[in-house]
Amino acid sequence: MALTRDEKQKVLDQYAAWLEKSQAVILVEYTGLKVKDLDVIRAKIRESGGEFHVLKNTLARKAFEARGMSVPETLLAKSTAVAFAFSDAAGTTKALTEATKGMEAVKVKGGFLDKQALNPAQVKALADMPPLPVVRAQLLGVLQAPAGKLVRTIAEPARSLASVFRAYAEKAQAAA
Repeated sequence: MALTRDEKQKVLDQYAAWLEKSQAVILVEYTGLKVKDLDVIRAKIRESGGEFHVLKNTLARKAFEARGMSVPETLLAKSTAVAFAFSDAAGTTKALTEATKGMEAVKVKGGFLDKQALNPAQVKALADMPPLPVVRAQLLGVLQAPAGKLVRTIAEPARSLASVFRAYAEKAQAAA
């Protein structure tokens, strides 16, 4: 059943809203996948703060182009589903990779990080990155390390002096 002009505009507006909110967009081909498997992928991506939707290629192309993203022909060919990463691009990409592990029917076509196009190898590299909370913890550790070293360096002379006084005190008690 064909969509009316109004229905197409509503779908186009929805695609535009998803693109506006997302940090990253990963396009996959899902030819031959069962609905049950699509539901598993959707649930896994939803846990990571994203969404997974099957798109109409011609309307998706219009939505991408309206946002200033040039889409190669190969990305919007055959059956296309898209993972939208709303909060954590690496986490959503990792969730997509984990959810589709072992599913031969799913092939990553590419994607976008902000408005920059990604090829399948770059999408895999994004999936291999640690999630945002881990990166934040690593950054915090890097930022705190110099301060901790400075505190230890400043405290060391006083600690050494206290050890010398303790040694003299013990020596004096032993002599008395």
